[in-house]
This record gives sequence, C-alpha cells and structure tokens, in this order.
Amino acid sequence: MSVTSAPASGTSFARLRAEEYGYLDRKGHIYLDHTGAGLPAESQLTAHAGRITSDCYGNPHSENPTAAASDRLVAETRAAVLRHLKADPEEYAAVFTANASGACRVVGEAYRFGRGSRLVLPLDNHNSVNGLREFARAKGAHTVHVPFAGPDLRISEEALLQALGSRTLRRPGSRRGLLAYPAQSNFTGVQHPLEWIEAAQGLGYDVLLDAAAYLPSNQLDLGRVHPDFVTVSWYKVFGYPTGIGCLVARREALARLRRPWFSGGTIQVVSAQGEWHRMTDDETAFEDGTLNFLSIPDVATGLSHVQGIGMDAVHEHVTSLTAGLLDGLLALRHSNGAPLVRLYGPETTERRGGSVTLNLLYPDGTVVDERIVSRESSARGISLRTGCFCNPGAGEGAFGIPRRLLSGAVRRTTGTIDDYLTRLGLPSGGAVRVSLGIPSNRADVDAFLGFLADAYRDRRRGDEQLSPRLRC
Repeated sequence: MSVTSAPASGTSFARLRAEEYGYLDRKGHIYLDHTGAGLPAESQLTAHAGRITSDCYGNPHSENPTAAASDRLVAETRAAVLRHLKADPEEYAAVFTANASGACRVVGEAYRFGRGSRLVLPLDNHNSVNGLREFARAKGAHTVHVPFAGPDLRISEEALLQALGSRTLRRPGSRRGLLAYPAQSNFTGVQHPLEWIEAAQGLGYDVLLDAAAYLPSNQLDLGRVHPDFVTVSWYKVFGYPTGIGCLVARREALARLRRPWFSGGTIQVVSAQGEWHRMTDDETAFEDGTLNFLSIPDVATGLSHVQGIGMDAVHEHVTSLTAGLLDGLLALRHSNGAPLVRLYGPETTERRGGSVTLNLLYPDGTVVDERIVSRESSARGISLRTGCFCNPGAGEGAFGIPRRLLSGAVRRTTGTIDDYLTRLGLPSGGAVRVSLGIPSNRADVDAFLGFLADAYRDRRRGDEQLSPRLRC
C-alpha cells in the first residue's frame, strides 16, 4: 500500500499496520525498539525490488548511461532530504554517510578545533557525539560538559549558557567552538530546546544537532531553526535502508571544515608524485569512495511513505501511545503499595518523545537486574532494549553516580562491565528502554504492561542465572 493521506485516527493507523506492517502480527512480534531501529513498510521493500530489477544502475562516478541513471536518483534523493527538512538548498547541503555516527565523524575530523576553542557537550549525548571530544582533545581544544538540572534529566539551561560564555567575540565572524547536543535524548526521550541553536550561534559557536532520535516522530524545520550541522540515521525513521545516514549542513559551515585526508570520489584532481590535490567544491568532497547508489534512492521512497502518512499524524499517534504507556507504568504497584517501576526522565509527554526508560523493582525497592528482564521479555516475543543505550552521561545521571567515582579509582577497572559496576556499587548494569513508532498500537503497550504485572508484581529476589552483559 502506498499511503497518500494522513491517517487521522486510531482506525487509520490500524489499517496502516495491517496493510504495511502485517508481518508483526503474522509472526507474533511485540516490537518496542523503535529508537533502536524503525520498521520498514512492505511497500518500501516492494519499491526497492521493482526499481533494481527494472533497470540497470552503475557506479555514479562516470557519464555512461548506467552511471547517469544512478546520478539522477542520488540527486533526486538529496533534494527529497532537503524538502523533508524544509531546508533551503541554497543554504543547506545533504552529505550521504553510513549513519549518524559517520556524520558526526565527518564533522569531528574536519572541524577546526584549536587551543582556546571549546567543545560544549551536554551530558545527555549519544556516544557518537561524545566521541567528538577525542578530535577536540587531539587539537588542543577544551571540552566542557553541561550537567542535568533535576529529576526529569533535563539539561540545565543556565549551566549551558554559562559553558558557552557571554563575552563578546574579539573578532566579528570568528568561531569560539562547537556545541553538540541531541534534539531528543535516546535515553529518556527528553526533547531539548531548539532555541539553544540561535543562542549558541549568537555567542560565536557552530551547532551540531543530533536528530537521530528526534526525526522518526517529529518534524524538523530548517527554515525555522538553522543548526550548522544535523546528523541523521534514516533506518531509525523508516526502517529501510540500513547503512544510509546524512550530514545535513549549512554550506558556509561545510566550507569552514578542513578534511585531514582525501579519497576516491572527493577530489577534482590529484597528483601522486606532485603530492597535491584539490577537493571537489560541493558536498561530494565529504562522501568517501563510491556511494551506496543502489540503496540511497530508498531514502526517497521512505520519505515519501512517512510524508504520505503525515508527520503531524505520526507525532500525535506516538505521543498518545506514550501517554498511555507512562500512565500504565506509574499505576503498577506491588501488593504492599510499593511502585513496580522506576521511571527515568519526564512522567508526562510534555517536551518528550516516545522513548521510555525504566527499571523494574522488587517489593523492597531493589532493582531487578536488566538481564532478567531482557531474557524474560524475549521469551514472550517482546523486542525491547536494555543497557545504557550508548549514552553514558544520561546513565550516570539516572543512576546518581558521583563524579568522584567516575574520575577516580574506577578507572582501574579490568575493562569488564561487571567489574566496572562493582566498583561503582551499582546493583544493575543499566535500564530497560521501550520505544514506540508508526506501526505501534495500544495492544503492544497493553502486552508490555501485562507482561510486567504478570512477571514482576510481588516477585522476590531469586538466584537466577545471568548471562554476561553486553557492551555499554
């Protein structure tokens, strides 16, 4: 089915699930990991097969007929990406990468950090953004971490502005550094203010906005806000294709980057013996080697799919389900009245998305090891995620780990997660995250709540055999 009008009701989303995501119910899946990966509609997969079997496509770095066919589809997809983000193509360019992590790396390795410049990182960042600090450190820049403000695990705006500084730049147009933060936390679902973009730019900073967790159920309008860099993983938005992301960047910001190397596809001309080269003068200077030209057009197909549904409708659908999930979790109690669930982050849908992170509690208030929940939910056909979700700052804030431990003796860990947790004095290695998306429905939410009530209400700590923990 190709959706051409926005489903405005639960009935319409029920039809969408039946016709486009029927494999979930045919196989008995309860899929609650949409922040980990979106799911593809069946029409997306049909469109891919039809395209690659109906014509011939070649490496786009040529002018032959098959290369030209690939070039045309790649160019059309670039334009579709910018249209979806309401970005002026005169202001913004779309650089194709493997994922949001690859987009972060493009910025990190080419950004002109230096002594006296700053990298400002709120603690609520994915590791792909946290990793920018290594590029900054190597070039002598100072990294400043911005703390949380309270139990909702929102970032302190006062501390952010203090970290950015308020003094006037000595030279107009000079850059003080880079602020990098997520539009939506992949840990708590907290949505951080987009107004920070203009505030930081006014203080002389470039801004990298991590939109990977935000875009699946929210519209980002780059005609209204103007971050210098936006990082995206398209499989998180519509499931297919994997291995395609984007760095959407202001053209003037791209022009300030200095790549430390070149490769096939990034240069106009190069000499081996003369040891010189000239990069291309557009976004292709940041796309290494041969693009995934057979899959990039599937991004345009996926964008057409979600636009046909309507991003406003998707947002309302996910928000409604999230509200029901939060209410249901807060209502779960043991017989002694103690809560069954400890939530991390906001307890309402105000300025938050569809990722909900929690721990299960025994009646005495101690935490159920997340490995037990992972194993037992899997046995019930429920796909969810456990751990720290590649967001150590949010985990440290959620679990109340003091900085003195993190910067002291714990560095002597053997490298195993279990030893690390022992040194921190934590009973559990992480949390449980459930996240909702386009094909989610109330039955998925009810099945999860029912599982928690059946499996953990009034449950006592036992001697369960636990498997090794996965990496952070």
